[in-house]
Amino acid sequence: MRYTIHEVTSINDLKKFIKFPNKLYSGNKYYVPPLFSTEFETLSLEKNPAFEFCDAKYWLAYNENNTIVGRIAGVVNHKYNKKTGKKYVSFGWFDLIDDYNVAKALLHTVETWAIEKAAVSIHGPLGLSEFDASGILIKGFNEIPTAYGKYNFPYYSEFIERFGYEKEVDWVELRVTVPNIMPERYPKMAKMISERYNLRSIKFSTKKEVLSYSEEIFQLMNKEYENIHGFYALSPGQINALKRQFIPFIRLKYISVIVNSDNNVVGFGICLPSLSKALQKCRGKLFPFGFLHIIKALYHNDTIDTLLIAIHSEYRDKGVNALIFNDIGSSIVSDKMKYIETTRELEDNYLVQNLWSKLESRQHKRVRCYIKPVIPTFIPF
Repeated sequence: MRYTIHEVTSINDLKKFIKFPNKLYSGNKYYVPPLFSTEFETLSLEKNPAFEFCDAKYWLAYNENNTIVGRIAGVVNHKYNKKTGKKYVSFGWFDLIDDYNVAKALLHTVETWAIEKAAVSIHGPLGLSEFDASGILIKGFNEIPTAYGKYNFPYYSEFIERFGYEKEVDWVELRVTVPNIMPERYPKMAKMISERYNLRSIKFSTKKEVLSYSEEIFQLMNKEYENIHGFYALSPGQINALKRQFIPFIRLKYISVIVNSDNNVVGFGICLPSLSKALQKCRGKLFPFGFLHIIKALYHNDTIDTLLIAIHSEYRDKGVNALIFNDIGSSIVSDKMKYIETTRELEDNYLVQNLWSKLESRQHKRVRCYIKPVIPTFIPF
């Protein structure tokens, strides 16, 4: 069967682009649909501040019956390219039916665009920012992803590798079993470190108080994430957008902010009750009743997702992670949570992975980012 590729050029096309995976994965018990409103804002040139320094195009693949059978995005992140000194194009939002010819047509389309952009390499899947779902799932096909992860069928990686892509980097995820009681060593260690280095945990009563520290939190993240694969410093516009996206969902008891004697933020951790099953129930729509599933999940849950953690480099070997772990861990245990799902961590990020070394856990998911040099070729379809 022949396939044709059409560029997304209208709002109606963009809506089809966003909705395609919901149809592709209809009835799949592991797929978690993203919120349509969030996806639309992310992919909209007018709404996402990332487009101040990113170029992007989106394409849909159609079969001879004019049915959508795949999608893909191409992105040039000029800020990331400037940081690395390399001309990358990334691909993302890659979804398709089980047909290698569709994958070939979609990937070739992005590669042709990459040649036009004078790129030397194309890698992905990657998003417009660190907060967009990245990578192809290569292990964990019988697991529900976190709300900030992404599910895909096993044939995705096979098709990508068949088209000449190789591993660039892997992320891993762990499922941690929460103990019935908080081990005594954690509060003791937290107290000792707090006294030794004159550190303290901020106790928040309102979300407004969290906002008062948000600028410092994001600036610390910009600094400490600088060398992480795919990351670039978030702009003020992106930071404001992330505040609007995350603040409504946070629970104060699952946030830890550590400050020094000068009240400067030296570390933070943010977790969130799992929204995966809630998003499945609301099918990616907040209204008319989807938000009720979200609210219920925020207050009645047995699983919590880790979102972000960052520690100032000058305090990294001073045990600040123990203070963060004690803060959030105490709430997780007292709320009788059963599991902690770690969001995607680079496979060599042992500093974060060691947080769970004393607890029962299993590494149950692995996600891969691929890379390929850009070489002008002609691919017949």
